[in-house]
Amino acid sequence: MQYIKIGFVTISDRASRGEYEDLGGPAMQEWIGQALKSEWQGVSRVIADERELIEQTLCELADQQACDLILTTGGTGPAKRDVTPEATEAVCDKILDGFAEQMRAVSLQFVPTAILSRQIAGTRGHSLIINLPGKPSAISDCLGAVFPAVPYCIDLIEGGYIETHEDFIKAFRPKHAQKPTLEK
Repeated sequence: MQYIKIGFVTISDRASRGEYEDLGGPAMQEWIGQALKSEWQGVSRVIADERELIEQTLCELADQQACDLILTTGGTGPAKRDVTPEATEAVCDKILDGFAEQMRAVSLQFVPTAILSRQIAGTRGHSLIINLPGKPSAISDCLGAVFPAVPYCIDLIEGGYIETHEDFIKAFRPKHAQKPTLEK
């Protein structure tokens, strides 16, 4: 059986030390569980806000674990310890600016401090990496804003074929990129 592999990375000093309950990782997984019609398997990590560790984790999930999609939460603000975007950019082949633009535009509808968010998205090999904010409701807002483009992006980088529950989130693919249906 073919399934989609998704990496979930919570980047938080306190959560990695067990001082704070990881709410972001479960929020990402719950959203994906509602969104995907495709069979999927998750690979989760909770790590500290250390640039080298973030880079190593993203590389491991993309290169060794062969994740089609890697979602991160945390470390995208302006604080000194927030280095997720720098680590993501360092390991990506290409940065996809439209994801960040759309996430910030949607977030600004809810909070004026969304302009402080520095999340980015990019590709590494056959993996799409998306940085998300740390707050569970913001994770949902941002995924809802960008996910319609995610399956086709993963098609273009030759990752797995993702289908969504259209009553939850409708993926967009150009007509030429639709999965062929078997006719009887």
